[in-house]
Amino acid sequence: MDKTSLIGIVLALIAVGVGMVLKGVSPVALANPAAILIIVVGTMAAVVIAFPTNEIKRVPKLFKILFTEQKIISAEEVIKTFSEWAVIARKEGLLALEAISEDVEEPFLKNGLNLAVEGQSADYIRDLLSEEVDAMEERHQGGAAIFTQAGTYAPTLGVLGAVVGLIAALSHMDDTEALGHAISAAFVATLMGIFTGYMLWHPFANKLKRKSKEEVRIKQMMIEGILSIIEGEAPRTIEQKLTSYLPAGDRKKWLEGEVNQDV
Repeated sequence: MDKTSLIGIVLALIAVGVGMVLKGVSPVALANPAAILIIVVGTMAAVVIAFPTNEIKRVPKLFKILFTEQKIISAEEVIKTFSEWAVIARKEGLLALEAISEDVEEPFLKNGLNLAVEGQSADYIRDLLSEEVDAMEERHQGGAAIFTQAGTYAPTLGVLGAVVGLIAALSHMDDTEALGHAISAAFVATLMGIFTGYMLWHPFANKLKRKSKEEVRIKQMMIEGILSIIEGEAPRTIEQKLTSYLPAGDRKKWLEGEVNQDV
């Protein structure tokens, strides 16, 4: 499970709930069926209208991605793997990697390695794998866009809910106490709209984008590693090339660690 998603939601609920109590507002005020209907169902309706059926069907899968850890190999593991493969390829030839490809579990990496073993040109492999990465990134952006749009619609629907509530409040002009309760209830919809929009949907969209960016980075490293092996580059050269994908601090630690091992 991706604990940060769950922790973030809990902190958001605590922040709003405790903040309401400190302001003298009872959390019971949030139990407003009309506001929940307008914000939650209204947002769902707007999203369904805005996106085609094939993209809406992916929403449950998107929630799964949000609340589960990515099952992708780390950048450090990619560097280590290609360094080892480069040693084998330089000693025994590229065809020696054919047996290794059978044990590779990552589909993208396995496909790329098989293409290299089959003798496909570097340009062909780069174009084919890059197109696959671009298509994957486009799918991910479509998923994130659903939550981005939900985050845009929800606050606006909150205003709509407030307007509806104020219309109802105006019917109690002759009863001051009832008028006060009605106005208070009217702004619950605004609160829910802003909360769900800026503390749920927009953050969800951002997390999907970040996870997509990390996956793209790893796949780009794989492409560079495969092409480097085809070109017969030395293991050390491949390591230096792939560490460029690491943050500066991690890159320095990796290279220093390799130097110490050589010494």
